Amino acid sequence: MDHRTYASPFSWRYGRAELRSLFSEQRRRRLWRAVWVALAEAQVAQGVVAQAELDDLRAHAGEIDIEAALAIEREIHHDLMAEIRLFASQAKLGGGKLHLGATSMDVEDTVETYRLRLALAYVGSNLRELLAAFGAKIRAYADLVCMAYTHLQPAEPTTLGYRFASYAQDLLVDDENLRFVFNNLTTKGLRGAVGTAASYERLLGENGRSAEIEAYVLEQFGLTAREISTQTYPRKLDYLLLSALAGLGASLSKFAADIRVLASPGFGELGEPFAQSQVGSSVMPFKQNPILSERIDSLARLLPGYADVTWQNAATNFLERTLDDSANRRIVLPEALLCADELVTLARTVIEGLRVEERRIAQNVRTYAPFCGTQAVMMEAVRSGGDRQLLHEALRDASMEAWEVVRRGDENPLARLLTERAELTALVDPAEIRRLLDPSGHVGTAPQRARLLADRIDVLEPFPRQAEVRVT
Repeated sequence: MDHRTYASPFSWRYGRAELRSLFSEQRRRRLWRAVWVALAEAQVAQGVVAQAELDDLRAHAGEIDIEAALAIEREIHHDLMAEIRLFASQAKLGGGKLHLGATSMDVEDTVETYRLRLALAYVGSNLRELLAAFGAKIRAYADLVCMAYTHLQPAEPTTLGYRFASYAQDLLVDDENLRFVFNNLTTKGLRGAVGTAASYERLLGENGRSAEIEAYVLEQFGLTAREISTQTYPRKLDYLLLSALAGLGASLSKFAADIRVLASPGFGELGEPFAQSQVGSSVMPFKQNPILSERIDSLARLLPGYADVTWQNAATNFLERTLDDSANRRIVLPEALLCADELVTLARTVIEGLRVEERRIAQNVRTYAPFCGTQAVMMEAVRSGGDRQLLHEALRDASMEAWEVVRRGDENPLARLLTERAELTALVDPAEIRRLLDPSGHVGTAPQRARLLADRIDVLEPFPRQAEVRVT
C-alpha cells in the first residue's frame, strides 16, 4: 500500500483481504486470461485452434505484467485490448488465435459475474454466521424482561431475546433476498458484439455450434447465461444485487442505531465490547463510545447510493449497450460488496461481545413497567363488580402521582399507592394487585416466539457456494 497517494479505504482500512484480492487488478487480469484459455480449449474441440497453440497460451497465461499492459493502454486507450496484445506478445505461437470470435464483454462480463457471485457467497456465509450469533443471544435472553420503547418513551415490557429476534428476523429476509440474487446472477455468455453469436457461428461454418463453446467456457467458471443478451448481461442484475445489499445495510443500520440508543446513559442497558486498552476519546479518557455501531451506521449510508448508480445504469444503457456504465461499475460493484461484508463483520463483533447490563435493565423495568399493569388491575376489579369509569379515575390519579415521583428520580411508588386506595382493595386483594403489576406477566408470548425464530436460524441452510476457477 502506497500511503503517499489516494487509496480507497476499502483497499486497506475496511473489508477483508480475500475480497480485496478478488477485486484486485492482478486477479482480474488472471481471470481474463483464464477465459481466453477456456475459449481456446473449446475451440480446439471445434477444430479452430491447434493443440500446440492452446499449449502455448496455457504456458504464458500466468505472466501478468500490469505495468507493460498499462503502457500499451496509454497508447490505444482500451484496457482489455492492451492485455490481449501483451498476452499475444508473450504467447507467440498461440497469440494469433487469442480472443478469436469474442468481443470484450464476452470476457469482461464472464469475469465480472464470476467475481460478483464469489463475493456474494462470502457475504452470504458471513451473514449466516451473524445469524447464528443472534440465535445464541436470542436463546440466552428469551426470558429476560426489559422495557420496550415507542417514540423513545417507555411503553410496555418485552424481553431482550424478543428484541434480538426482531433484528434477526430482518436479517432472515435479507438472507432470503441474497440467495435469490445469487441464483439469478447470470452472465452474458459468449455471443459477440450484440449478443447474437454471429461471429462464433461464422467462425465455425455452416454447422456452427457456438452454444457448445459458450457452454464449455461458462462451465469452467460455474456460470450460466440467460436466453437473451446484448453486448452485456442485463445491467438490471447489478441493481438487483446492490439493492439487496442496501436492504441488508438498512437492517444492520437499524440494529446499530438501537445499540447506540440503549448504550447511552439515559438507558444504559447495553454496551459494545470495549477492549482494556481501547481509547474512547483523545480528551475525555472516561468515554466508552459505541464506535463500532457508529461505523456501521456510517458505512451503511453508502449502500443505497451505490444502488442508485446501478439503477441509472440499468435505466439508461441505450439499445444494445453504451459505455456510460463502465467507469462507475469499477467503483460501485466491488465497494458495495466490500462495504456489505464489513458491515456484517462489524455487527458480528458487536453482537458476539455485547455487554448486557442486567441490573440497569431491571432498574428500568422497576421504574416504568408497573404502569403497564394498571389495565390488568382494572379488569380484575371490574370482574369483581367495580365501576369501570370510577376505577379508571382512581388508577389515573395514582399513576400521575407515581409519575411525578419517578420524574424526581425516586423509586416508582405505584404498587404502594394502589394498595392504599380503598376503592381498589375492596375489590382486589393487595397481594393480587402487586402480582398484577409484576412485569413478567405482561410479555405475552414473546419468549416462545423468540425461541421459535432461533429454531429457524438453527435449520438455515448454508449459503450457496460459487465454484472457484483455478487461475494459473
